[in-house]
Amino acid sequence: MLESQKISALVICCFVFVYTLNLVRRRKLREEYSVLWLATSLLMFILVIRYEWLVALTGLIGAGLPTTTLFIGAIIFLMMIAVQLSIKISNLTDQVKNLAQENALLRNEVIPYPQGSNAKG
Repeated sequence: MLESQKISALVICCFVFVYTLNLVRRRKLREEYSVLWLATSLLMFILVIRYEWLVALTGLIGAGLPTTTLFIGAIIFLMMIAVQLSIKISNLTDQVKNLAQENALLRNEVIPYPQGSNAKG
């Protein structure tokens, strides 16, 4: 790997790491979501510093080039983000359903419908 490529990769890794920490500090990103971003930027930093580890990993998975290994890593990372967000959406959907049901029960207690009416609600 050329020195200019290493420097560029290190700068990008550091930028992502610091930017993620700044988002958490300003409460724009929750800690639970920052873990993957921080871990990925740290792993990329290590693989740039220890390029021979990336080459060894490339040989281990049978990829042709180290860049292929990085693309596979990027795809795995995006899949992990998608799964994490899908889990969160599922939890929020359940919470909304439960809140709507509780709201309907409370509304029925506060404003009971007269018996025999066909009120829709």
